Amino acid sequence: MKLNHINLTVTDVPATVALFEKYFGLHRTAMDNANMAFMRDDNDAFISMFKGSDVSYPGMFHIGFTQETEEQVNTIYRQLVVDGFAPTAPREDHGRWTFYLQSPGGVVIEVQKFHRSWY
Repeated sequence: MKLNHINLTVTDVPATVALFEKYFGLHRTAMDNANMAFMRDDNDAFISMFKGSDVSYPGMFHIGFTQETEEQVNTIYRQLVVDGFAPTAPREDHGRWTFYLQSPGGVVIEVQKFHRSWY
C-alpha cells in the first residue's frame, strides 16, 4: 500500500502554494484560481489544498520537511525571517534541529534535520 495524498484546508491557497514552492521545492500540478491547488515534490509526495474560511487543525497537527543538514534548516529559517515570516527560532529538540512556522493559510510547518533515527 502507498500513501496517495494529504489534503489540507487553508484560508489562502495562493499564499500557501507560493510558500511551498519557494521554500520547500513543491511544484503545482494544477490550480483552480484561489480555491484549490495540487502540488508534488521531487519524491512524488502529493498535497491537495482547498480554500476554507474556518480552518482549525488539532493542536499537534503539522507538516514536516526534513533537510540534509542543520545549515539547510538555518538557511530556510533566515530566508523566512528576511521575507517577513515569524518562525520559531531553530533549536535542538528530541534528537533533531528544528523550527516551526505558521503558514499564511493556517497550517503549521516544521523544518528539521534528524540527528538520530526515530523511525
